Amino acid sequence: MRPSLLADLSSIVGQAFAAEGLDPALARVEVASRPELGQFQSNGALAAAKAAKQNPRALAEKIAARLKDDARFARIEVAGPGFINIDYTDAALNDALAGADAIFAPDAGGTRGRVMVDFGGPNVAKAMHVGHLRSSIIGDALQRHFRFAGYDTTSDVHLGDWGKPMGMLIAEIKRRQPQLPYFDPETTDNYPPESPVSMDDLEVLYPEAAARAKADPAFDEEARIATAELQQGRAGYRALWRHFIDVSIAGIKREFASLGVTFDLWKGEADVDPLIAPMLQDLKARGIAEMSDGALVVRIGEPADKKEMPPLMLVKSDGGVLYETTDVATIIDRVRTRDPDLVLYVVDQRQHEHFEKVFRGARKAGYAGKAVLEHVGFGTMNGADGKPFKTRAGGVLKLFDLIAMGKQEAGARLIEAGIGADYPEAERDEIARQVGLAAIKFADLSNYRLTNYIFDLGRFARFEGKTGPYLQYAAVRVKSLLRRAADEGITPGAIAIRAAEERDLALALLRFPDILEETLKTRAPNVMCDYAFGLAQAFSRFYTAHHILSEADPALRASRLGLAALTLRALETALGLLGIEVPARM
Repeated sequence: MRPSLLADLSSIVGQAFAAEGLDPALARVEVASRPELGQFQSNGALAAAKAAKQNPRALAEKIAARLKDDARFARIEVAGPGFINIDYTDAALNDALAGADAIFAPDAGGTRGRVMVDFGGPNVAKAMHVGHLRSSIIGDALQRHFRFAGYDTTSDVHLGDWGKPMGMLIAEIKRRQPQLPYFDPETTDNYPPESPVSMDDLEVLYPEAAARAKADPAFDEEARIATAELQQGRAGYRALWRHFIDVSIAGIKREFASLGVTFDLWKGEADVDPLIAPMLQDLKARGIAEMSDGALVVRIGEPADKKEMPPLMLVKSDGGVLYETTDVATIIDRVRTRDPDLVLYVVDQRQHEHFEKVFRGARKAGYAGKAVLEHVGFGTMNGADGKPFKTRAGGVLKLFDLIAMGKQEAGARLIEAGIGADYPEAERDEIARQVGLAAIKFADLSNYRLTNYIFDLGRFARFEGKTGPYLQYAAVRVKSLLRRAADEGITPGAIAIRAAEERDLALALLRFPDILEETLKTRAPNVMCDYAFGLAQAFSRFYTAHHILSEADPALRASRLGLAALTLRALETALGLLGIEVPARM
């Protein structure tokens, strides 16, 4: 695990607490809320004094006295009723920066535990749309953070590939093309290797089948029967369904690739279908599941509940299984095959009760094992009207079209800013793609995940303010500086802090390990977004205040160039964890 400046400080101050007979855990050091009073602060003397029945300021003075002889501290002061303010010496900062490259390198080996991240969740036969955006990029950012921090991390797309939607498609295709061999009960193998439908076909067929099922009870019953026969293993239906899966996954992978999102597992609800019958039998045999009004349910209410929790329903009164059923079976599969310590479900917050029921049921049955099951919910991406984002015509915007909009807006902004006018067309096009994605991703991730936000692409694509393009441009500016230095034969050297702007930038750089851990703890990528933006601002102040390449003192010039190189490393690392690429030039 990478070293943490705050953890190191907390340990030092904790030793002073312990020497006074106090709980060292109370010594926790944080970044100062008022920088003019110090770089760091510890407020633990107040709580410690209450427990020890002492005057808090007097106690803080005793602790401060024990710290003042530490050569790493430039200043130790007590303020107010007992706040301890701390400043590091520049020499101590220089020492910390000398090994700072290591804090921006990923921890290898997956030694911190096994994590699974369930996100994306597209449905087979349906085009991905803006409703998939938040799950996809929040989930991807979390898998990147956990993997970087040294967790053995596995992501699973968890496809919606089972249930009545598949039966409706089968019934619709049978209605249109009854001559296909998949519908001949006498044919049980040697089905055509090529799919009779494309992804474009499925995108048309599914909504038409769904509308027909609502309007026509006979068709709805046909779809229900087709679903049952598919799930019971009818060969032709399984072969046709496999075509649905294959053409859908090909399209879905293209969509995710355009977002820069990848998955380790491409499992779906159907993968756990063989586990459902034995699971239900086990739950009934152990008395965990019971019949209620013809349905099989698990009572999951707990004494601490403030309102009645509905039971977990596993089998409906008509014999059908539900998402709850497949989700519990998926937990069994994950525990058996991956043995995770933590499973994160990155799904819309409106599904929270569903996951609470599933998690309670799995824990009650003993299926979760050691795994902590957690729903990482998020709010909605809204239009200017405050409602979930749609096209101007009121329809659902496809994800592909949203990405294209981002690229188009980015291209216009690049022209407006005069960036890349003399670059080759292919390079300009690639930069527009990278900037467009950065605009979309950062706008989403910079909001705390549980909040709703208004989608305003024009604002998100600007090169000023708290935007993805601004951060890309900040990183590219450092790249340009380092290229010019290399062309002049100037190399970065050991960092020696001399000025306030350098000091502020150094402190920002050294905060990275704590920011990483806070992002993991809160499952909130906006923490890393805030860090990247603050770091870019700190570099801008440093760059504005000081000469670098034109500095006459060779040692000072090399030091400042070293600080710039470390800043680029930090910015690229932070943006990479958010799934944002930095162009080579802009």
